Amino acid sequence: MPLLLSGKPVAEAVQARAKSAIDAFRKKTGRAPALATVLVGDDPASAIYVRKKGEMCARLGLGHRDFRLPASAKQAELEKLIRELNADAAIDGILVQKPLPKQLDGQAVFDLLDPAKDVDCFSPHNAGLLAQGRARLLPCTPAGVMEILRHYKIAVEGKTALVIGRSDIVGKPMAVLLTLANATVTVAHSKTRDLAEHVALADIVVAAMGKNRFLKGSLAWKKGCVVIDVGMHRGSVGSLAASSGGKLSGDVDFDTVAPKVAAITPVPGGVGPMTIAMLMANTVRAAFVRQGFLLENSSL
Repeated sequence: MPLLLSGKPVAEAVQARAKSAIDAFRKKTGRAPALATVLVGDDPASAIYVRKKGEMCARLGLGHRDFRLPASAKQAELEKLIRELNADAAIDGILVQKPLPKQLDGQAVFDLLDPAKDVDCFSPHNAGLLAQGRARLLPCTPAGVMEILRHYKIAVEGKTALVIGRSDIVGKPMAVLLTLANATVTVAHSKTRDLAEHVALADIVVAAMGKNRFLKGSLAWKKGCVVIDVGMHRGSVGSLAASSGGKLSGDVDFDTVAPKVAAITPVPGGVGPMTIAMLMANTVRAAFVRQGFLLENSSL
C-alpha cells in the first residue's frame, strides 16, 4: 500500500506555529492579528466554509470579523465594504468567499483588495509577485500542497511534475510553486491531448481539474509516483445512489489509483485541512509584515 499523505498532522503543525506567532504579536501590539471574512449571498457550502474559518480563528486566538451581504448586493455596496476593510488598521487579512453572485464582478473586487491584506492571494499584485518568486503571501491551497510534500520529505527538485487544472486558485499558482522548487512542470487542462502520456511520465501528479474520480488506476502510473488530490466532491458517482449529504471524493479514484502509486493524499483528510491552516498562517504573516515586525518563525 502507498504512503498515505494525511493533511491532519501537517495542518496541526502549521496551526501550532501560527498560534505561537499570534501570541508573540499580541505581546508586541496588545491585540491579536485579525481576519475579516466577507460572504455575499446564502450559498450553503460557502456559509459552512466561512463558519469553519471563524472556528479556527477562535481556536488559535486569531481575531475574526464576519461580514454578510445579501445575494442581491450591488457592486458598489461590496466595493464600499472592501474599501472600508482596506482602511481599517485593526484588520490584517481580508477574505472574500467565492463564488460571488453572478451580478457581481469578482475580478474588480479582487483588484480593489489591499495586496497587504489579500490572504487568498487573488489580487494581480500578489499573483505577479508569486510569478517573480518573491511573494509575501502564498495562495492557501497550493501552499498547503507544498507543505504536505515538505512534511513527508518528498523531494521536488529535479522531479517531473504534472498539474492537471489551470485555475487561478490552484492550477496556475501550483505550477509556479513547483517550478520555484526546481521541478520540471507540465500543466494539463481540458484541451490537453493524450493526458495519459503525461501521467505516465510524472513523478508528482497534482489533480485539480474539478472532475469527480476522473483519474483512474487503469492509467499507466509511473513507478514511485506521488499523487496529490485537490478535488472535493459530494454525491453520487456513476451508478452509485446519492445519499443524504453524499460521500466525499476527489478528482482521483482513490481505490483504484492507490495500489499503483507510492504516496497519495486521501479525500477527505488530505489537502482539505491545509487550506484553512495556510489561511491562518497567511493572516498572521500579513499582520507581521504590515507592522514591520520580523517574523522569527520563517517557516510560517
